[in-house]
Amino acid sequence: MIQKSKLNPPLIAHVIYQLGVGGLENGVVNLINNMPSGKYRHAIICLTTSTDFESRLKRDEIEIYPLHKKPGQDWMSFVRMYRLLREIQPAIFHTRNLGTIEYQIPAFLAGIKFRVHGEHGWDVFDPRGENKKYQWIRRVLNLFIHRFIPLSKELEGYLLDKVGISPKKITRICNGVDTNIFYPSNGKKQPLVDCPFYFRENEIYIGTVGRMHGVKDQLTLVRAFLKIIEDLPELKKKVRLILIGEGPLRTKAEQLLADADLHEIVWLPGKRDDIADIMRCLDIFVLPSVAEGISNTILEAMATGLPIIATNVGGNPELVIEAETGSLVEKQNPTMMAKCLLNYINNNTMRNQRGHSARKRIEEQFSLNKMVASYLEVYDSSATKTK
Repeated sequence: MIQKSKLNPPLIAHVIYQLGVGGLENGVVNLINNMPSGKYRHAIICLTTSTDFESRLKRDEIEIYPLHKKPGQDWMSFVRMYRLLREIQPAIFHTRNLGTIEYQIPAFLAGIKFRVHGEHGWDVFDPRGENKKYQWIRRVLNLFIHRFIPLSKELEGYLLDKVGISPKKITRICNGVDTNIFYPSNGKKQPLVDCPFYFRENEIYIGTVGRMHGVKDQLTLVRAFLKIIEDLPELKKKVRLILIGEGPLRTKAEQLLADADLHEIVWLPGKRDDIADIMRCLDIFVLPSVAEGISNTILEAMATGLPIIATNVGGNPELVIEAETGSLVEKQNPTMMAKCLLNYINNNTMRNQRGHSARKRIEEQFSLNKMVASYLEVYDSSATKTK
């Protein structure tokens, strides 16, 4: 049994499905790394497992507890959660997204005094928030949750209007980005390990970053790229496409590009750990998702000083200001995306101006310090909530 010292600061148990590469996970790591030392202790509970992504945590004292949940409904994982919580005795229990929300029940039974749930984005099986079962689950578990934290206005509206959560229980907090890691290249593009491109000044590099599965819809970007080359074959000497990420759509994207004989002007390396360096090699960032919360990759690209082309879904319009920091296009519309891409390819001044505005917007509204301060306000409120 771990003894709880009165001298120790309160412990926050952050609950996620898996500690691996992803926007949600990156947000948790950024939050923990940048919270004031000595204010709170932190533990990360992974329903399944942890990966080498945990090396991004900068504090050695953080405990990581994998529960090794089996696929499907693993009832024993609730027992393991209850026993773990009784052992480590956190003051605050913070689940994130639908996959972890049910574990608010063992947290309640274990006597955790302040329970928080974050909504970071839509579930892959419910990209529009229309699933009545998922609404019902949140509505019932609302009884066990003190505070909901949606990351976008759309998710906040979903909790209010479709789930029926009281506005008094909702605090919207947008993600923040570390501008010391993501910053503009100022025209100096450095070579990347294993990259076939030399990043010549007369070439335009279009890129995206994200898990390559259905909801991210990288195939729309691939089809838009193919259309550009088909309509204007001379652009084959000028434009390059970089798709960073791993998942089932990677093979499909590779096949589409191979069929068009474009293997020499595209790069699909899979998962990478040098995202900031890759961003600084791009000229245009594209997010073709069919659903989004507040996208970390959009924030990172904006901080890098890139103009953004994103689908007009979820939290994207909160980040991308039309004709100021980028452009919004219809989802799953390769023709519209291709037309938009051509506008940026052919207008160097527009790319630079909108990229500059994107960086300025990050500095003014989406700093990491502002995000951390907002979470601290929620966590600090637990002192009055639990009296």
